[in-house]
Amino acid sequence: MNKKWIYTGAAVLLLLVISGCGDKPAAAPADSAGQVVSGAEGNADSGGNNTPAATSTPEPAPPAATEAPAATEKPAEPAKQSQTIQVYYTDPQQSDLVAAEVQVSFTDDKEKFTEAFKALQNSSNADQIPLWGKIELKSLEFSNGQIVLDVHKPDEAQLGAGGEALAISALSQTFFQFAEVKNIDVLVDGEQVDSLMGHVDLVHPMTRENNGL
Repeated sequence: MNKKWIYTGAAVLLLLVISGCGDKPAAAPADSAGQVVSGAEGNADSGGNNTPAATSTPEPAPPAATEAPAATEKPAEPAKQSQTIQVYYTDPQQSDLVAAEVQVSFTDDKEKFTEAFKALQNSSNADQIPLWGKIELKSLEFSNGQIVLDVHKPDEAQLGAGGEALAISALSQTFFQFAEVKNIDVLVDGEQVDSLMGHVDLVHPMTRENNGL
């Protein structure tokens, strides 16, 4: 009797074990690499391949255009000034000095004095004879109140004693009318000479005092 119950209990226990094993889910088949393939992973193409779609590479943006540098404007030239000055000539007999008003245009003192010397060389009036007309101006410099003139005197510019004295006086009176001029030095071909034409001493430098002005 006891054996019968033992066999019956063992049979029931075996049925329960078999029933429990049948409820476990079946394992998914492994792929060739030993990994489990899920039906939800990847979308197969028409050929059954899981090849990922090709991605396009974006083209690089063109370089930004650089602006051309702006043209540099030229500095404005200084405005011309005009001034009426006294210029000294002589009469046809070379007996005395004759003053005349002349308008000169310039941008700085150097140009003003250069234009004043050019006025000493020219006259449109037959009664006003230039004493410096045939003398060539090589250079003129102005600094610290001093005018330095370098001239060339050709043979045809030679005057007598009276004409030479008037020429020196005409030059000094023309330039010493400017308050900023303190002295004048006249060079001949770059050299200090004792006399411009051999008759009158040429002082280096000339001042208002030694010219009696």
